[in-house]
Amino acid sequence: MEETKQPSSQKIQIYPTSTGEISPFWRDKYEKDAKKYWDIFYKRHQDKFFKDRHYLDKEWGQYFSGTDEKVILEVGCGAGNTIFPLLATIPNIFVHACDFSPRAVNLVKSHKDFDDARVNAFVCDPTVDDLIQHISPSSVDVVTMIFVLSAVSPEKMPLMLQNIRKVLKKDGCVLFRDYATGDLAQERLTSKEQKISDNFYVRGDGTRAFYFSDEFLVNLFNENGFDAEEHILCFKQVENRSRELVMNRRWVQAVFRVGSGISAGKTESKVKYLGKDNDKPEIPKIILEDSANETEVDISEGMALEMFGISSPKEEILDVISKNYSFKIKVLSKEYQHTCKSTGLMLWESARLMASVLAANQIIVSGRSILELGCGCAGICSMVAARYANLVVATDGDTKALDLLNQNLALNLQPPIPASLITKKLEWGNTDDIESIKRLNDRGFDVIIGTDVTYIAEAIAPLFATAK
Repeated sequence: MEETKQPSSQKIQIYPTSTGEISPFWRDKYEKDAKKYWDIFYKRHQDKFFKDRHYLDKEWGQYFSGTDEKVILEVGCGAGNTIFPLLATIPNIFVHACDFSPRAVNLVKSHKDFDDARVNAFVCDPTVDDLIQHISPSSVDVVTMIFVLSAVSPEKMPLMLQNIRKVLKKDGCVLFRDYATGDLAQERLTSKEQKISDNFYVRGDGTRAFYFSDEFLVNLFNENGFDAEEHILCFKQVENRSRELVMNRRWVQAVFRVGSGISAGKTESKVKYLGKDNDKPEIPKIILEDSANETEVDISEGMALEMFGISSPKEEILDVISKNYSFKIKVLSKEYQHTCKSTGLMLWESARLMASVLAANQIIVSGRSILELGCGCAGICSMVAARYANLVVATDGDTKALDLLNQNLALNLQPPIPASLITKKLEWGNTDDIESIKRLNDRGFDVIIGTDVTYIAEAIAPLFATAK
C-alpha cells in the first residue's frame, strides 16, 4: 500500500494561531446555541443569580406612576427579578414578560407571586419572533431592559429594538441598565481570550455579554427610532474582605423615548458614583462582610465571586452513561475550552453516540482489531470496544489529550489496564507516526473508528490517507 507522505516541516494547521478572539467555530456555536446555554444557566442557578431589583421604583418611579393602568413589557424577564418587585410596589400595572429561555419563563410562572391576571409570561426571542404575536401594537407604556441587550450579538441588537418599537405607544419609553466598558468582568474575560468581537465576550458557561460604550449605546437607539432622555454611567467598588477581593463594577443606566432618533449627541451623559457623595470623583466602596449586606449591584455576592473572583479548576469530571456502561471522564473545564488550541481536551456528542452504538452492537468489535483516530481525552469508544476486541489502539495527535486519556483509562478501568488497549500518538499524514502504528498490527485493522473528526476541511485528506 502507498501512503501519502508529508514532510514533518509541513504540519496541518488544524488549530489557528491566537488572535485574542475565539475561533469562528466557537463563535458560530454560541450564536446557534444561545437559547440552550441560557436554559442551562437557569437550570443551574434557578432564581439565585440576579438579586430582586428593588431599586426600580426609586430610580424610575415616575415612569410607572399615574392614575391609569400602565402596561409594562419586561424583555429578557429571566426568573422574574424585575417583575415581582414591580408588582409588589406598584399595584396599577400589567406586565408582559418574555424570555427566550423556556426554563426562565417556567420559573416566572411557578413563582409564588405569579398572577396571570397581572402577568402575561411567554417564550419569545425578540430578535426573531414578532412581539405582535403576543402583544397588541402600540399598547405598551414602558419597556424594561435590565441586563438583557448585552446577551444579544451586536448585529442582532437593531432587530430587537425595531421589534420593541412596534408594541410601544407613541410616547412610550425604554428603561435600560446594562454592562459598561471597563467593567471588571470585561477585563477578566479579555485576559482569558474569551473575546468574540469588539466588546463582546463569552463566559465560561457559554452565555455571552456585550459591554456598552456611551457612543455605541446612544447611536444604536438613535438609529432605531429612539431619543435619549437620560444617560448615566455608574461606578461602584465592591470589596469582600474575607476573600481579599475587590470588584470594580461599571454599568450604564439610560432612558430612551420613542421619537425621531435624531437626538444623537444632544443628551449629555452623567457619571454616578454610588455609595458616597456623588460629586466626588472617587469610586466608592461597598464592604461585604457577609452575603446579607445589600448593594445596588444586580448580581448576588456569591454569584459575583463565582463569576469574577474565582478561577474555575482547569479540569472537571463528567459523568457519562452509555447503555450499561458508566464512566467518569476528566476533561478541560468549560471556562478554558473556548480558547484552547486542542479540541481533544473535551467530550464531543458523537463519541457518546458511538459508544452507545458499540455497546448495543458488540459484534462490530468482538474478536477484532480496532483503531480509533482522533479519540481525544475521553476514550469512551475505545474503552467500550476493549471489552470485546482482541486489540484496541486509541490515538490522537495531541500529546496533552493523550496524557488526559491515560488518566481517564486509569480512572475507569480496573488495574492493570489490559495489554490489548494501547494509546499512541498519531498525527494524520505523519509518516513516522503511521509506521509506529503499523508495527503494532502489521496485518492492518479490522475496524477504524472516528467521531467528530471531519470538521476541519484541510484535515480530511490526511485523515483518510492515514486510515488507508
